[in-house]
Amino acid sequence: MGKQAAGAELHLDLGTTEDYYGIPGNVVDEDQPLLPLSFGVDGEDNGDESDRGPVFVPADAAIEGGSSADPDPDEGDRHVIAVRRGTCDLIELYAAERVRDASGTVVGWGAASAARWDLSSNRLRQAGWTSADAAGLPILPGLLDYEEAGSGAITHALRFTLPSALRLHLAGPALRAVGQHRPRPAGLRPALRLKKSFPTSRYTGAARAMVVAMKRYGLVSADQGSAMYVTGTADPRWADALEEFREHPLDGGSLEVVKPWRRVVRC
Repeated sequence: MGKQAAGAELHLDLGTTEDYYGIPGNVVDEDQPLLPLSFGVDGEDNGDESDRGPVFVPADAAIEGGSSADPDPDEGDRHVIAVRRGTCDLIELYAAERVRDASGTVVGWGAASAARWDLSSNRLRQAGWTSADAAGLPILPGLLDYEEAGSGAITHALRFTLPSALRLHLAGPALRAVGQHRPRPAGLRPALRLKKSFPTSRYTGAARAMVVAMKRYGLVSADQGSAMYVTGTADPRWADALEEFREHPLDGGSLEVVKPWRRVVRC
């Protein structure tokens, strides 16, 4: 993991002008109508490791990779995240697509996998099961959100990706193996942490909050993807933080692998 990170600059996988750049979230009311959910999209079906419908995902929910002009992307991971007010329920879909009837009305959702989470509990899903993320973790808790970063304090580890991962996982919090390659498992918590000696004074505002969080809570390897991509949600207020990281890039070599403290499970 350290070798993959070294030499790769930390990249904030979020935007300022795009509608849905990064992974958008959808917040719904407690009485949000439920829609049926089916599994099997683009030849991929993880229904045997998924939570069943119906789901409180609205018909017009934002899909990762879409936009207001083109809300139905036909490529990419197409994550959908929905949180229900009042109950702290979270549902996350992977390879999501709207199911329409003959008139074009959305009557349900299709997905390759679906995972429900109770955000008031630390309970994990069944070991070995996937989620909308390859390591079996929830996506939302590790996402960068401007409201949180702009407050000056991020109180959790950040989700990031690396090109490859060893086919093993820790007993927790990771629930399953991500890949078949070296050098480290996904789902380590924290998998990487910013070295204590790294100077934070060059950063301000939301950028500084990210740096402090990476020192205190680290980064969790959640999926395979581009090296050192830290995922967030689109917001025009990210502009200053993006500029600060362009002026003062954070190289992966400034991170250290934290020795895992949990039992390793080979798959």
